[in-house]
Amino acid sequence: MKPTVFVHTNAKQIVGAIVSKYSFERFAADPSAFEVKLIETASYSWMRDYEGKLYLRDGLKRRWLNEDLQSFTVLRFAPPEIMRHEGRSLVVDPDVFCISSVNELLARDMKGAAILARHRTGSKEAAWASSVMLLDNARLAHWNLHENFAEMFAFERDYMKWITLLTEPQDRIAPLESVWNDFDRLTPETRMIHNTKRQTQPWKSGLPVDFRPPESRHGLTPKNLYHRLRRSLFGDYGLMGSYKAHPDPNQERLFFALLRECLDKGMVTEAMLRQEMKHNHVRHDALDLVRRTPTLDEKPLFAA
Repeated sequence: MKPTVFVHTNAKQIVGAIVSKYSFERFAADPSAFEVKLIETASYSWMRDYEGKLYLRDGLKRRWLNEDLQSFTVLRFAPPEIMRHEGRSLVVDPDVFCISSVNELLARDMKGAAILARHRTGSKEAAWASSVMLLDNARLAHWNLHENFAEMFAFERDYMKWITLLTEPQDRIAPLESVWNDFDRLTPETRMIHNTKRQTQPWKSGLPVDFRPPESRHGLTPKNLYHRLRRSLFGDYGLMGSYKAHPDPNQERLFFALLRECLDKGMVTEAMLRQEMKHNHVRHDALDLVRRTPTLDEKPLFAA
């Protein structure tokens, strides 16, 4: 069975997911050595049964919204089942873009680990970033997406502990170099760039914010109290403002150069982009940016 790269997504992030999928194929030293597939929330109809229900997240009870920008995150745990617990898979968020060959990573000796991932930064450095994971599927037979998802609503599984891999035996996880999941940092050493800061994702600039900010279990902090009051008066996304321009023009150029190639190859159509712009999933000047962004062959990201 060929190793498979899985890009997981929902309808709101489908354009990013398609560009991500293409990036792995474009830069591969040997594209025939692996497959790249999308995993979409729309394929998991049972997720709709949980709409509006309370689940456990970082010690708090939150309402599940299938239309939330990041409802796809639980699909990170689907690849082992999809591959019948055989072979190897690499799972990435739809805002992760490969800029080098992934063949080397897919063939890496995992030295008995079930999962390779990098650590998160800041206050949660002990936790893992499951946004990019290399998986030995045979060692993850205990992953059952539907059952584990349901456990959140029975308040038996905390979303944050699940998503940061703290529910896994820690001796089965090994560190992945940060360049394979480079948080908002694009350098000549970067292998995969991850636009983690949602408010500045390059394809969303100028659109109204459509994600819910996290809250911690420390419910009486000023930040938590503000967001509870804001939601009660104005709804989930009220007073959240607009997506901002990305501070690194090179990261914006990377995305729109890849999107231009996707358009040229028919992987994305102009009609689809216009529809995504209409739904506020993609910034309204996307086509203008595509037309004036040079290709990566015309203008490489980094000077030789």
